Amino acid sequence: MAAADQKPLGSGFHAKSEPHEILAGIDLTGKTAIVTGGYSGIGLETTRALADAGATVIVPVRDPAKAEENLSTIEGDVSTARMDLADLDSVRSFASSVYDSIDALDLLINNAGIMACPLERVGPGWESQFGVNHMGHFALTKSLLPLLEKAAAARVVALSSIAHKRNGILWDDIQFENSDYNKWVAYAQAKSANALFANALSRRMHRFGGRSFSVHPGGIFTPLQRHLPVEEQVELGWLNKDGSVPPMVAEIFKTPTQGCTTTLWAATSPLLNDMPGVYCEDCDVAQLMGQDSLPYQHCAPHITVDEDGERLWEISDNLLAAA
Repeated sequence: MAAADQKPLGSGFHAKSEPHEILAGIDLTGKTAIVTGGYSGIGLETTRALADAGATVIVPVRDPAKAEENLSTIEGDVSTARMDLADLDSVRSFASSVYDSIDALDLLINNAGIMACPLERVGPGWESQFGVNHMGHFALTKSLLPLLEKAAAARVVALSSIAHKRNGILWDDIQFENSDYNKWVAYAQAKSANALFANALSRRMHRFGGRSFSVHPGGIFTPLQRHLPVEEQVELGWLNKDGSVPPMVAEIFKTPTQGCTTTLWAATSPLLNDMPGVYCEDCDVAQLMGQDSLPYQHCAPHITVDEDGERLWEISDNLLAAA
């Protein structure tokens, strides 16, 4: 992958395409998918769309009661197993249970995440946004690589965010051990990590015909905002003081169903067969940012650097080995 690959392909879809449009004519019968966070927000709609298309979907769950209630609205072959991305033993246990139930994995959707939360430590002391959003998914994906290899043209989709544009990896202080914690800088680092992870993973999956991509789902009101008080959302311009949504935000933001469509497109589109590791938005490959790019669109150059993808992979491998 290179920055030059970040060019829209003319997919025929758009920012507010719906799942039935993306998956029209696509039959996923016989395919198995895992969707982390697949019982809430856009993850729930991703699970619903994949199941509607015939896929067998496994949803790792941290809150079984909530998962049971939310997933009861879905028809199709959907099952759950316990997992917490902040707990590596839990991730390993989930992966082991998957090996006991399936022979091959066609789709891995690394959808779950946390955003702009207060400083917390998970695992062996990792900053929580990096630890949950990146390291938990890194550990899960590495564990499942042999099952992905057994599938024909497996795909991994890592959910990044437009927040990656704020900053890249804090190479000298990833865990905020020597600098003041900033929740938005930490979130941007984690989302840059998700994109660089997909970049590096694409080279590891190439040998067996697999592919990986990162996506920005768009702005969507979901439980992801649970750590943001209304006052801060007003300050960000997402809400009016009375709690209503400003017209400009309503025009830009997506519904949860529209928010899952770039994920679905990256998971299934044949247009991406020869575009490994690219970052996607609005159901197409994202354009590299320029001076005229709006804050909520396009792709920063730092997530397209192969060497940085490899550097992050090595760091993540070492962190995992030491955990």
